[in-house]
Parts: sequence; C-alpha cells; structure tokens
Amino acid sequence: MTRFVAGSESDPEPPSADLATKREAFERTIRLVSSARLRDAAMAPLTDDDDELTLLAEIEGATSSRLIAEERGHGGLSAEELVHGVPHAKFINASFAYAKPREPGRFNPADRGAWYAALAVETCLAEVGHHLTQALADAADFNAVVEYGEMIASMSGIFVDLRGTSDHPGLHPNAEKGYPVGNALAAQARAEGHNGIIYPSVRHPEGICIAALWPNVVQSVTQGAMYRLTWSGSPEFTWEAA
Repeated sequence: MTRFVAGSESDPEPPSADLATKREAFERTIRLVSSARLRDAAMAPLTDDDDELTLLAEIEGATSSRLIAEERGHGGLSAEELVHGVPHAKFINASFAYAKPREPGRFNPADRGAWYAALAVETCLAEVGHHLTQALADAADFNAVVEYGEMIASMSGIFVDLRGTSDHPGLHPNAEKGYPVGNALAAQARAEGHNGIIYPSVRHPEGICIAALWPNVVQSVTQGAMYRLTWSGSPEFTWEAA
C-alpha cells in the first residue's frame, strides 16, 4: 500500500494528511447518462441527405467541446489523454470534455471533467436525483420526468481510497466546503499518476462511488438498463425501470 498527501479544508493546497491508496479491480461500475445522449443525432431530422448531415456535423464540431478536445485539447484536458477506437469512446471523452466553466465537481476542476460512477445503480440514482432536485429548486418548479441509461464499465489500477474516512472534508455535503478540498485531492492524485478516487457516497448511505480521473481508466463500456425519475410537485422523487 502506498500513501500520499491531501490538502486541508481551510487551505486545500498545502499537504496536511496522509491518505492510503489501493490497487483495485472493479468488474462492473455504473454511470448514468441522460437518455438524450443515447439517441440518434438530433440534427438528423433536419436534413434531407447525407451531404447535408455532414455539413451540419461540421458546424456542430466547431462548437462541440468533445470534438474540440479530441482534435486539439480543451481547457485542462489534452487531446492525447482521450480514447479512440473503443466502444462508446464518445461517452468517455465527453465526460471529461464537458466540464462546467464556472462549476467544479467534487473531484474535478471547472475546466476538466471526470467519469463518476458507482457500484450499485441505487447509488447512481440517489446521486443524480440529488443534483437534479437542486436544479429544479433553482428553477422553482418540482415537476419533471427524466430518463437515464446505464453505462457499465470496468476499472482497475491504483486508486486513492477514502472508504475508511467518510468524515474526510472533501466529502462534506456542502459543495462550497467539500469541493475545494476534493479538487485539491484529485489534483494531487493526478500528479501522482493515480487512476481515481474511491469514496463513500455522500447521497446514498453505504453506497460506494468511483471518480475515474483519466479517460483510459474507463474500460469495456456497454449500455445497460434505462431508468425514469419523476418529480411531482415536491423535492421528493420516485424512480422506476423505463
């Protein structure tokens, strides 16, 4: 077992605590992807033939973060890091290329995404449902029906292991407190060449999540089941197989 250092909550840059890393092999992890991304190209109905579709695809490519990243890199992501010629490569690359410009995640900065997954679909649903509920609260409208599909992948290698430290400040449920620490941890993990971070779910008791920090960590991706999440006027949501 190797060890490295992470930042503190008050000052996420300087080292302050040793954290264990562990070699792990996960045969089946699950990530939920919006069903809109699983459908055929949205521009297809707008064209009459393949030539027009090709032209529209070129226009899309001029603004697509994924396509730009695959060609020349984007934000904090280099083109050399992305994967090509493997099943569902566009989903892998998109998870790293489509970072939110002013909104980092728990273990990714604003200019570089990560592949967030879990060991159980119930954990994925709890995590995704939490963030969608926040978005509905911002819109002041708790009425929505959304569908997500499983992207099942294997992962292996050396990961930072937070499973025994659920009170780690990087796992604080308040994003303003937890995300800066989590990002400092992820930055050092990348600098050390570690594959990702294993951590207890913040939204699903006893659930385990994995944040893959590099595109090539995500292996053998296949599409799985579909799920429907429903909000009917309140922050509580239900889910069912679609």
